[in-house]
Amino acid sequence: MEHAVNAVEMPTSNGHSFSENVDRLVDKAMAVLNIDPALAETIKACQSVLQVRFPVKIHGEVEIFTGWRAIHSEHMLPSKGGIRFATFVNQDEVEALAALMTYKCALADVPFGGAKGGLVIEPAKYEEDDLRKIVSHFTRHLAAKGFMHPATNVPAPDMGAGPREMSWMADAYRHLYPEDINAQACVTGKPVDPGGIEGRTEATGRGVQYALQEFFRHTDDVRKAGLGEGGLSRQSFVIQGFGNVGYHAAKFLTGDDKATLIAIVERDGALVNTEGIDVEKVHQHMLATGGVHGYPDATYVENGTQVLEMECDILILAAMENQITTGNAERIRARLIVEGANGPVTFDAETILKKQGAVILPDLYINAGGVVVSYFEWTKNLSHMRYGRMQRRHQETQSRHYVTALESTTGQTLPDWMRDELFQGAREIDLVRSGLDDTMREAYRQIREVMSEDPDVDDMRTAAYVIAVNKIARWYRTLGIS
Repeated sequence: MEHAVNAVEMPTSNGHSFSENVDRLVDKAMAVLNIDPALAETIKACQSVLQVRFPVKIHGEVEIFTGWRAIHSEHMLPSKGGIRFATFVNQDEVEALAALMTYKCALADVPFGGAKGGLVIEPAKYEEDDLRKIVSHFTRHLAAKGFMHPATNVPAPDMGAGPREMSWMADAYRHLYPEDINAQACVTGKPVDPGGIEGRTEATGRGVQYALQEFFRHTDDVRKAGLGEGGLSRQSFVIQGFGNVGYHAAKFLTGDDKATLIAIVERDGALVNTEGIDVEKVHQHMLATGGVHGYPDATYVENGTQVLEMECDILILAAMENQITTGNAERIRARLIVEGANGPVTFDAETILKKQGAVILPDLYINAGGVVVSYFEWTKNLSHMRYGRMQRRHQETQSRHYVTALESTTGQTLPDWMRDELFQGAREIDLVRSGLDDTMREAYRQIREVMSEDPDVDDMRTAAYVIAVNKIARWYRTLGIS
C-alpha cells in the first residue's frame, strides 16, 4: 500500500504568488538602477529546479515523499540555502526563497549564490529512526543529481529541520563519497562535534539582535520610527513565531538589551502580558506541551493573529511568509516591524504600512545571520581547523604583557575581573559573534548610505535590494553579460 505525501498550497497575496512578490521587489530596485532588460532577466531567473519523488517503507507500508531543490543563481559558488521540512512547502515557495538567498548573500557580502530546498513532510509524525531514513533517502537523491556538493550546492537547516537533520545529511553524503576530503562541508548547521561551528544554532536570532542594536545607534532612524529615546531597554516588543529564530531573538533582546517582551504569537494561539513575559519559562512550557496554551503567567488568546495588531514599539515576525497583507496592514500599530522570517510582509501591505509611518527592517537584511555564520562554518570545514586554534594563546600572552607593562608604569593593579577579561584570547564563539556583528553593522551602513544618496529610494527594503542587485549586476558585467 502506498501513501503519497502531497504539498499544500500556501496562501498568496492579492493574486500574487510568493515568487511574484519577490520579483516585484527586485523590479523596483532594477528600475532605480536602470538595469538593462536582458541583464535583469538573467539576474531574476531561477537557473534550475530539481523535483524528486521517492518511496520509503515505514512500519511495513510504503510512503511516497516529494521534495525540491532550487538553484536561483550560480554567479558565485557554492549555491547556498536551507531545506524546509513542512507539509505546505511547494515549488513556488522554494524558488522564491532561493531568490531571496541570492540577494541576501549579496547584501551581506557572503560569496554564495542562492538556493533553497523543501521536503513535504510533517516531521513530528515520525519516529527518529524513520525520519533519519527519509532524510537519508532525500540526501542520496540530491547528491546523485548534483544538487548537493561542498563546492557547488550546500544545504542548511530551515523550518522543520535543525542540527540533527543536517548531521544525518552529512553522514549520508560521506557514505556516498568517502573519498571527498571536504565532505564535511556538504551542509552547514551541523552540531559542533561533527563539524559544526559554535553560534550557528542561534545565528539568525543573534543577527536580529545585532541589527536592532545597530538601528538604535542611529537616533535619526529611531526618531523616524516614532520610538522614544533610551535604546532597546525602553522598548516593548511582540514576536510571532517562537521557534529557533523567535526564541533566540527574544532571549537576547530581553536578557542582553533589557527590552520587554509583551506578547508571543504561535500556531495554537498567543500569550499577552504587558508587564513582561519570561522567555525561558515559555520555552520550557512549549518543549513540554508543544504550544503556548496552558502557560500560567500570561493571558491566553485563542486567535493569535489578532495579537499582531496590538500596540507595541517593535513587532518581530519570525514565523513565515504572508503574515501581514492588505487584509490586516491597516490595523498594525507597531512602529518598527522586523522581518525575522522570509517574506512576512507582502509588497502591497508594505505600501500601506509606509503610509501609516511604520518603519520596516527587511528580511533581506534582518535574517541574514544564519547564512553569515553558515559561511563561517563552511570555511571552517574546508580549512579543517576550528577558529581560534592558532592565535588564541598568542593573544593571551600578548595581553598579559600589556597588562604587566601598564601596571608597572602606573603603579596600579587592575581588578581581577578586568585582568581575566583582558587575558582571555578569542574563542571560536567570540570570533563568530564578532564576524556576525561586523557584517550586520556594515550592511546597515550600506543601506543608510543608499537611502541618503538616492532620492528615489525611500525605504530600507528597496535600499537593500538596490545594493544586492547592483553587486550581482557588476559581477555579470565582468563576464561580458550586460
